[in-house]
Amino acid sequence: MAWETVIGLEIHTQLATRSKIFSGAPTTFGAAPNTQACAIDLGLPGVLPVLNRQAVVLAVRFGRAIEAEIAERSIFARKNYFYPDLPKGYQISQYELPVVGRGRVTIVLDDGSLKTIGVTRAHLEEDAGKSLHEDFHGLTGIDLNRAGTPLLEIVSEPDMRSAKEAVAYARKIHQIVRWIGISDGNMQEGSFRVDANVSVRREGEARLGTRTELKNLNSFRFLEKAITFEVERQIELIEAGSRVVQETRLYDPERDETRSMRTKEEANDYRYFPDPDLLPLVLDTAFIEQAAADLPELPDAKRERFRTAYGHTEYDASLLTANRELADYFEAVAAAGGDAKLAANWVNGELAAALNRDGREMTESPVSAEMLGGLITRIRDNTISGKLAKQVFEAMWNGEGDADAVIAARGLKQLTDSGEIERIIDAIVAANPEQAAQYRSGKDKVFGFFVGQVMKASKGKANPQQVNELLKARLKP
Repeated sequence: MAWETVIGLEIHTQLATRSKIFSGAPTTFGAAPNTQACAIDLGLPGVLPVLNRQAVVLAVRFGRAIEAEIAERSIFARKNYFYPDLPKGYQISQYELPVVGRGRVTIVLDDGSLKTIGVTRAHLEEDAGKSLHEDFHGLTGIDLNRAGTPLLEIVSEPDMRSAKEAVAYARKIHQIVRWIGISDGNMQEGSFRVDANVSVRREGEARLGTRTELKNLNSFRFLEKAITFEVERQIELIEAGSRVVQETRLYDPERDETRSMRTKEEANDYRYFPDPDLLPLVLDTAFIEQAAADLPELPDAKRERFRTAYGHTEYDASLLTANRELADYFEAVAAAGGDAKLAANWVNGELAAALNRDGREMTESPVSAEMLGGLITRIRDNTISGKLAKQVFEAMWNGEGDADAVIAARGLKQLTDSGEIERIIDAIVAANPEQAAQYRSGKDKVFGFFVGQVMKASKGKANPQQVNELLKARLKP
């Protein structure tokens, strides 16, 4: 019988606040160890947590972005466990009553179809510190800079049926949190971490199989590879007559395998109870509306608008809305250049290739939207050809100025004088009578030879459309 994979994800995204969720300590990444942990973060006797209002605002913004229920009353709880990097001996989180309830997101599958993934909840909690093993011989160091950093844990329904679907969902959540500005989503810095709950069952069975949890996957590639390995491991175990143990596992990218970390805890193992130091979180309608008031046009809505307003394909529209900076850049290019199709081609083509080649982010592009729009304008008014435009773009990328400056400095203005092009054509045809005779006898492929010769003689400046039209007239039998 065939097997069905069942996957649910728990995503921890660090909220973009300047201070921690229950203290005034800063959250800046990269500070020296233990320089950003105050008495509250250290759990010293007598200290009291004070909730960061901005963390609540950002959680509500996310809830609205995924069409989720926003709880007017939620509660903070103590999640009790004992790790060296958890100074209080418990983590402040939300359990029974989270601030964000059921929501949904839509992902695009490989075949272009859409699938809705349910979000069970999104709750506020504090991060733990970090254990450092590699820098101390035979010892473990503890850095509490992250202790108390505000997190939003986003828990999905077990709606995903493959590693690729899980990656598509994780990417969608990553896109949303960055798009609405609640997190920088930097996976290398730990701002966006994924835990995957994975199980298998016989196709057609209703009951879920025993699941394992893959912890702290910090790249989309590792997420896919870890789930793929784990699914194969579980199927092999069951088919060999063994059973899957409910446990937490870590992914080893060097060996491309998962390995056991500890037995999976259940909720009652953490002995949750309401935190007596924190009052219930009560939100009125005015607070919720104000928190969500400045939400931008969301990626799905923008993608659909790009399709209808600009006539883009689903593929182009999806590429252009991969992140908010790219979408805004494209719209600025389209406005400056006056041609949305050309703008999409250049943004998805030359610009994307240059960014990828140099390892730059969209915001680091040396070619501004106005500069690229100016280049497109010069293509449209036949000042330069599409081929010459690539030279101009490369010069702009290297800091030689805008399109007009590069065209003038390099003498790249397109040749559009019909008389001059005809003189070049006449010379080429006269010098190649054999090829002219072949074309006139029906060998159409020879036409490309003449086009190449004319473009070479004009140093690439002749207008290609005019060249084609005038050549056809000149070579007509």
